[in-house]
Amino acid sequence: MSDDVPVTAAPEGPPSEEAAPDRAADRPSDRPWTALWVTALALPPLALLAAASWFGRWVRPGADDWCFLPVVRDDGVTGLVGKFYFDDNGRVANALLVGAYAKFQVAGHQWFPFVSGVLVLAVLWTVTVLALRRAGLRTPRGLPLLLAAMATALFLFVTPNTYKTFYWPAASVSHTLPPVLACAALIPLLLARTRRGRALALVVAVLTGAFLATLSEETAIVVVTVLLTVLLLSGRVVPATDRGFVRRWCAAGIAGTAAGAVVLITSPGSMRRRERFGAETTSLLAPDSLAASLRAFAEITVTVTTTWQYTGAVAAGALLGLLCRRADGTPPRPPARWSLLAAAGVLALLVSGYLCTVIAYPVFGARVSDPGANRLWNDYLLLYVILLVGAGALLGLALRRHTRRTAPAKAACAALCVLVCLGPAVALSNLDTAMRARAEKWDAQDRRLREGAEAGRRVLPYERLVISNMLEPFSQGGRSYWPGGCVADLYGLDRVTDGARERGPQYP
Repeated sequence: MSDDVPVTAAPEGPPSEEAAPDRAADRPSDRPWTALWVTALALPPLALLAAASWFGRWVRPGADDWCFLPVVRDDGVTGLVGKFYFDDNGRVANALLVGAYAKFQVAGHQWFPFVSGVLVLAVLWTVTVLALRRAGLRTPRGLPLLLAAMATALFLFVTPNTYKTFYWPAASVSHTLPPVLACAALIPLLLARTRRGRALALVVAVLTGAFLATLSEETAIVVVTVLLTVLLLSGRVVPATDRGFVRRWCAAGIAGTAAGAVVLITSPGSMRRRERFGAETTSLLAPDSLAASLRAFAEITVTVTTTWQYTGAVAAGALLGLLCRRADGTPPRPPARWSLLAAAGVLALLVSGYLCTVIAYPVFGARVSDPGANRLWNDYLLLYVILLVGAGALLGLALRRHTRRTAPAKAACAALCVLVCLGPAVALSNLDTAMRARAEKWDAQDRRLREGAEAGRRVLPYERLVISNMLEPFSQGGRSYWPGGCVADLYGLDRVTDGARERGPQYP
């Protein structure tokens, strides 16, 4: 994919011969050296993604995945879809994606980090290239890749619990991939030029909305909030030539999401889940629940905003503002209503984040703001990263207009893009060590349980192998058996017993 984004808009008039040399001299983004160092800055976040994907070979099933594996093995993906719809939660799209990796048993878990990581990077890179092209901006080669790679690394690895965000397939399917799939729906929109292309974009918006509603309720809330915000602002920020189509596209996305939500809410599985956790409408809207959700969301906000590594998104965005140019070679100006756009973006983030916390609170309680439950934040965390990139771009444009020498600012941004990758690199290395230790014990126990089942044993001991606060059988001091029954089903046993009298070692 080429990063030197082409432009369809043409200059308003031919440049004068006297201005041409000066203009060419003022285009540092055209210099090969600029493209080289910008591309080099993409290497640290790409290295993080590559290393994390390689470490995926140590992933082994845990928590909910214990229950998915025997169902898919015995009844196939359709069996899991039926179980989700009629018994568990109604998320049929979620069941499809879970079945896609669970079909391959342990190998599916090991390949999932690589596949999902490539998908996140590819979607964000494509959307970045197309968005810059649609905006009529040219950038040095490598800058769109830097923006996408930095956003990917921050989204996946700058979290309190990277294992649950990136390595646990069930959590990734429910909370990490859905916002990325929502971004993928932008691709037909940005490519639409003809009537057929616009019709395709509308169809994709409807189908994506319906799919997301039965994949992740939280992401569906974020999508509807953002689309409603765009609808409300379209009269001021969208050009008149595109305004009607953008409004139809937003309406199509909202309609599709609403249709999917109806399928979800009316499903027997969703009804049973609400009854099981007491998450009916009355409990969701109870004053105590709303107030507790607000406190929890405030704690989440403090945790996220004080994580300094997210400044890497601002730095990458600032480089975009410092290096991009229009078709005629002149630096672009900030959007006419940039303050309105910024305020609307922050408001959409806060509203959607709070609503996500409201619907999660009946199930998770005060734990919703605990760092161990950070996977629940991912549905709106990608929007936060994107807004930071946009804020950085505005900062870069401002520096460009008010500062004659931008080299120090570029150097500072480049250094920050590298520094923010150091902490996640250390954390990933430590996590690799813990995952390897668990994988070795898990494989040994897997052989023992399979051999015991083949020998006719009906009850066997199971040793808890905990990593990153993942649930295992005999948690809470041995009082909680779940998912021990699923482990027994996987190995063809009647029951597993606690294999350790004392609590086993905890892996970070």
